[in-house]
Amino acid sequence: MSPRPAKSPIRVLIAKPGLDGHDRGAKVVARALRDAGMEVIYAGLRQTPEEIVRAALEEDVDIIGLSILSGAHMALFPKVLALLRREGAARIPVFAGGIIPDEDARRLRRLGIRAIFGPGATLEEIVRTAQQLARGPS
Repeated sequence: MSPRPAKSPIRVLIAKPGLDGHDRGAKVVARALRDAGMEVIYAGLRQTPEEIVRAALEEDVDIIGLSILSGAHMALFPKVLALLRREGAARIPVFAGGIIPDEDARRLRRLGIRAIFGPGATLEEIVRTAQQLARGPS
């Protein structure tokens, strides 16, 4: 993975881990990120954590967005983070969206999920956060 030129677009992977079959929100976010000038790779439905991490590495993404409504976030999101660490790719920030109770959201942030968006989050907020995460610490 060689660094891309500063002017190249942010590359983001949007994925739906687990057995959740509802992807409207993920597709809306993917389109908003694309419309903001990002290069979006949509991994699709029913992805395993292993498939998500493999796609992130193969596509050389700057950021990963996970979307979930199934309630399996406490099992799947930490596994994605652990696999990224195992592959030496913990530098890739991960953000998430979906139906995630507040207590779970706090635990996921402590584990390394960088931002969590629930119902009512605006597309502008998601785009702005994705841009900030992809740029890294300031």
